[in-house]
Amino acid sequence: MSAGELRERVAFDRRAVADDGYGNAVSGDWQEEFVVWARIQPLKGGEGVQAARLAGSQPVVIRIRLSAQARQISTEWRARDARAGTLFNITSMANMDEKGAYLDILATSGVAVG
Repeated sequence: MSAGELRERVAFDRRAVADDGYGNAVSGDWQEEFVVWARIQPLKGGEGVQAARLAGSQPVVIRIRLSAQARQISTEWRARDARAGTLFNITSMANMDEKGAYLDILATSGVAVG
């Protein structure tokens, strides 16, 4: 893969930890951590039944350069297409090239994001 194939801008967001006023930590709003160049490769989509209706979902592989920031990403985060605004629920990550150059993130759009 060449750097020229990383044509999309993807933002990675994580929930901020907020105080509920009683000294307890609760999940706050989504907070952008960083934006990188990426490749979003669609996989075969599917449909599931949610609330007695068919709901379409589109799995994708988001490929980014591996970096110190990228190593922080977890399944509790979400990815967001910075141009189109599409939200992706992150399901797993792997270093598929086994060289430490890229990180492949399996994510799904069209589903509820944490």
